[in-house]
Amino acid sequence: MMVLPTKRLHQSRALLSVGGEIIALLHEPKTVSRLWTEVSRKFRSTPGAPLLTYDWFILALDMLYAMDGIRIEQGLISKRAV
Repeated sequence: MMVLPTKRLHQSRALLSVGGEIIALLHEPKTVSRLWTEVSRKFRSTPGAPLLTYDWFILALDMLYAMDGIRIEQGLISKRAV
């Protein structure tokens, strides 16, 4: 299971954690490329954080979309209103 952290999966790499980082950066609607740039920059600047790959980022976006946490309109990703 990749959604939650385990003994073999670092807490910051769990899809739920990556999804939380994505949601935290969605103050305004953003393109996938802009969001990827911001999320990967944040992971690279965090000491001790594991490498975040693009496919892992896309899996986190998929999870957020499946949970109805984000929406995609006209090529922009935004948070769902709670």
